[in-house]
Amino acid sequence: MNATEIRDLQIFAAEIRLALLEEMKSRGFGHIGGSLSVCDVLAVLYGKVMRIDPKNPKWPERDKLVCSKGHAGPAVYATLALKGYFPKEQLLTLNRPGANFPSHCDKNKTIGVDCTTGSLGQGTSQAAGMALGDQLKGRDSRTFLIVGDGELNEGQCWEAAMFTAAKQINNLTWIIDDNKRQLDGYTADILPTFDLRAKFEAFGFDATRVPGNDVSALYEALTRKSDKPIAVVMDNIKGSGVKAVEETTANHSMTVGAETWDSYIAAVQADLAKLKGGVGA
Repeated sequence: MNATEIRDLQIFAAEIRLALLEEMKSRGFGHIGGSLSVCDVLAVLYGKVMRIDPKNPKWPERDKLVCSKGHAGPAVYATLALKGYFPKEQLLTLNRPGANFPSHCDKNKTIGVDCTTGSLGQGTSQAAGMALGDQLKGRDSRTFLIVGDGELNEGQCWEAAMFTAAKQINNLTWIIDDNKRQLDGYTADILPTFDLRAKFEAFGFDATRVPGNDVSALYEALTRKSDKPIAVVMDNIKGSGVKAVEETTANHSMTVGAETWDSYIAAVQADLAKLKGGVGA
């Protein structure tokens, strides 16, 4: 990618963060840490990599996303809104009774969501089945799976990984959000992940590790060709992109007042202005 394309993706990632924060402010609480940490990869996927058509969200030949860490649904919704799947104003109904934007991804409620997730681990098996189904139907579409590092505590994830490699499901790319934290604390204190790249290599993947907020590195990792299924381990920070959230230890799900949400929003707005060449650039 050239410098302009990189900047465009950085802007898109900041716009996703901004829409996400406004969405969560409307409800007052939400899974902010793990949602913020996937904004950069969502910008790369939906801004440059995936073959999609917002006007035809169920197009059979489209590329698909399975966000197995379904609590990051609000980040997915923000991305879909910015891509034109539905009006951005609808994000403000997040997690309201009867609304189409629950706290976890639900393909039966939200336009553009390809897979219902939230019970951690299950999205990995669903993604493998979806990608294998496309292979058997002769489609050249790809499936991208986002899975959390804490989520990898679930044995089902490793069964799905072994199946992916054994069946050479090469149209499925695993994206591991290694943000070092899970619901109850740091992964190193609860159940250490050890070397995730080496683990996926041992399971038969072509695995690489890249910075989770580097859109250029993410793009290169997500578009490279291999005879093996690809695993991209994102070396990440939970709450990435909002320093105050990054520095909050218990940031898996947060309930804060409107003024605090406004401070998070202002920080991202300042970053976005710099990227666009505004004040302080």
